[in-house]
Amino acid sequence: MSLLLTQTSFAKPSITKIKNPLQIDPMNLTGQSGGVIKTDCGHIPTIPSQVIEVTESLPYLQLTVESEGQATLLIDGPGGRFCVLSDDAENRPKLSGYWTKGKYSVYVGELSRRNYNYTLSISQQQK
Repeated sequence: MSLLLTQTSFAKPSITKIKNPLQIDPMNLTGQSGGVIKTDCGHIPTIPSQVIEVTESLPYLQLTVESEGQATLLIDGPGGRFCVLSDDAENRPKLSGYWTKGKYSVYVGELSRRNYNYTLSISQQQK
């Protein structure tokens, strides 16, 4: 029996630290949506797309994903696990509100089985 290990098997996302106030607003992170794990939140990757560390609790923070596909957002953090599907005409999943200090694993999923480039915008501006 042979075991095939790929480079992505060992890949770990870098940690993006969020401080109050953000030095750049919005902060944009990029990657590729989708993955091989089928969930109620679409097809997600085996490892987080991004890891965000909030260094102190924030009264307001918003995450928005822009992609050519039907992106989803699965966030696993200190307050629980949340799935966000797109709820606007522009097909951009968005989560905003109070964020507790801690590490958040962010999975950018895709409703289809395809992969698309995405931009994850992190902002403290209430829009």
